[in-house]
Amino acid sequence: MTPLGEKIRQLRRDRGVSQKEMAAAIGVSAAYLSSLEHGTASPPNWAMVQKIIGYFNVIWDEADEFQRIAELSHPRITVDTARLSPRATEFANLVAVHIASLTEDEIGDLLGRLRSMTDNEGS
Repeated sequence: MTPLGEKIRQLRRDRGVSQKEMAAAIGVSAAYLSSLEHGTASPPNWAMVQKIIGYFNVIWDEADEFQRIAELSHPRITVDTARLSPRATEFANLVAVHIASLTEDEIGDLLGRLRSMTDNEGS
């Protein structure tokens, strides 16, 4: 499941809406919506994200966060380290090889550290 899939499922369940009902309302198949929730579909384009945001009546900061989550929800990411250092390539490969064996706590810890480092880049 992707962050976007988790968010859609949470909002849909909080509002007591079935996949079939939501899919019909935003003009997609229930199968596509299911694949978004399960993380087997590529992230939706900007227009589809706007339909989903509108469907849930998400506004302002929450809409910005929803868009950010959508951008970070590609289930089959490719990392190009061709022009980066050998350590960057090693890092990317280690993540790829070991991500399935990490616990949620370990992933949360690493994610928090990366966010902290990247949040400070613009400062």
